[in-house]
Amino acid sequence: MKPHKQLIIETLLSTKRFNVERVTHHLDDHTAVSREIVRHPGAVVLIPLLDDGRICLINNYRVAVNDVLLELPAGTREPHEAAIVTAERELIEETGYRAGAIEPLCEFAMSPGILDERMFVFVASKLTIGEPDRELGEEIQNKLVTLEEVDVMLRDNVIQDAKTIAALLFFLRYRSSQ
Repeated sequence: MKPHKQLIIETLLSTKRFNVERVTHHLDDHTAVSREIVRHPGAVVLIPLLDDGRICLINNYRVAVNDVLLELPAGTREPHEAAIVTAERELIEETGYRAGAIEPLCEFAMSPGILDERMFVFVASKLTIGEPDRELGEEIQNKLVTLEEVDVMLRDNVIQDAKTIAALLFFLRYRSSQ
């Protein structure tokens, strides 16, 4: 594996949740190559697993696509916040559930061609229901589904959200058989 290259970084945009930088590096022939990169603090996605084996998905209005998507609950990490802390907070905020146990399942890069965001997936279990603590603008409704229903929704392309697809496929393949 080649060593990391020296980068020249110029901030183009700073927002509340992310920054956009122009990152320049040099190829072996000294040619300068630039690319715009979205810098993101990372996020979590949760698989809320009820005692009866059902999973809590959410119907979530997403303004970026102007549609309601069926997703797993998720949220952006605060800068330097441990992913498990974000997971505990986001589960309550979006679903109202509190977890007696939260275990890491996997992690992955969301879109490494343009984005440095890492997604941390957790399984939340031993759930108790409470009131959600949703942020202003969140239009979310819980939807409890069986693993068989999840499998059909994935197969039939009902679930369109990439993080939800990746997390559920990983869970169905590697976790639910344990």
